[in-house]
Amino acid sequence: MDEVKQLVTDIKNGNLKPIYFLMGEEPYYIDKISDFIEANVLAEEDKGFNQMALYGRDVTIEDIAGHAKRYPMMAERQVIIIKEAQDLSRTIEKLAAYASNPQPTTVLVVNYKYKKIDKRKALYKSLKKAGVVYESKKLYENQVADWIRRVLAPKEYTITPKAAQMLVEFLGTDLSKINNELEKLQIILPKGSQILPETIEENIGISKDYNNFELRKAIGERQVIKAHQIVNYFAENPKDNPMVVTVSLLFSYFSQLLHFHGLNDKSPRNVASALRVNPYFVNDYVAAASNFPIRKVSAIIALLREFDVKSKGVGSNAVPQGDLLKELLVRIFN
Repeated sequence: MDEVKQLVTDIKNGNLKPIYFLMGEEPYYIDKISDFIEANVLAEEDKGFNQMALYGRDVTIEDIAGHAKRYPMMAERQVIIIKEAQDLSRTIEKLAAYASNPQPTTVLVVNYKYKKIDKRKALYKSLKKAGVVYESKKLYENQVADWIRRVLAPKEYTITPKAAQMLVEFLGTDLSKINNELEKLQIILPKGSQILPETIEENIGISKDYNNFELRKAIGERQVIKAHQIVNYFAENPKDNPMVVTVSLLFSYFSQLLHFHGLNDKSPRNVASALRVNPYFVNDYVAAASNFPIRKVSAIIALLREFDVKSKGVGSNAVPQGDLLKELLVRIFN
């Protein structure tokens, strides 16, 4: 995020490079940087003749180089944006010829999503000398809640740890999807508001009481009745609560719990760092560790592997997933 801010600041200050090669697994920042260049580098009156967007599926590398070598019309520079450039992955190395001697009056933006170019080859080396290569890396699940808080802070909003975790549980690590939901909430809520679990439930449709986060918490605290209530809700609403997701999240949880048991230093700060969790949730792991000794945790991990296979239809004899989930919960607590 800091790298993106610096890149945007440089562009604002007129420190422009002839090539911006934007690549990586996370498309959110690729789109943000590209959109910023598209909106801000040229004055509106210059865009008609000097700014174009091309799509990777419709052009060749030779086409791109040809457009990029042209001179701007009655303007200081031209902007060429190549969208979905990953469609050119088989021939992308040919861009090295242009990158080794780019047209200084052209700003060429290449959006190469979900992939990376080989850093050992000529294209990468030429790009590094001539322009900017930005790699947008996928965030780990434990990093997304912090990202949510950092995105909201400049806009004068805050969010509770539980509300942030609900978004991560429901939307995963797709930053574009999460940002879309946050923007919807910002339309509804006045500046200075705190986003609460109730806010998420009322406006996004995620139950604050019946979700995978609450299920893990109930299991960790051995709240048997509450855990069964949540599982019964999942069984009644299987489309919104697929078992494969629940099993995967429980597997991740108990794997972290196994890691916790193996820590010599169980101070809150070290636990948060080692497990890659928000310090707010450390006490949940302390409580769960007292309820589930290391041998039991190991047995539950093996059990989750078994039910992961069953949830995918192997050896379950067409048993409804809701019933499988209920059986799993009974065996976890036994």
